[in-house]
Amino acid sequence: MTDTATPQALGERIEQLVQEYISATRIAAQAAMDRAFAPTSGAKVTKRRQDGAPRTSRRRPPAEVAALGEQLYAAVRERPGETMTVLAPVVGGSARDLQRPMTLLKRAGRVRSVGRRQGTRYFPMAGGAEASA
Repeated sequence: MTDTATPQALGERIEQLVQEYISATRIAAQAAMDRAFAPTSGAKVTKRRQDGAPRTSRRRPPAEVAALGEQLYAAVRERPGETMTVLAPVVGGSARDLQRPMTLLKRAGRVRSVGRRQGTRYFPMAGGAEASA
């Protein structure tokens, strides 16, 4: 331990600790800036998955979105009035992955929604099957 018996020694020790803290903060800030402005390999790293691996975003091809939409529409017809959290496991995706296909189904007039946020429930429209043919 250092001797802090005198007020002057205590003041010097406090000053030393403040300087160490400022130095550590500068290093952390510089590292954050380096990570923020580092060149990327094309894929945008957003969040971390549950297993700790970085999650990358990619644009799905329209055929994949359409196929998900058809699976989602079939799930809505089988389970009318369910929420996205119930429908997502049936389709085999996450609720987040199914937002775009659901939006396209609603725009096409094949599905309607009632409610808001997590309470939104989805229903097939009466002419939905004929609209896709």
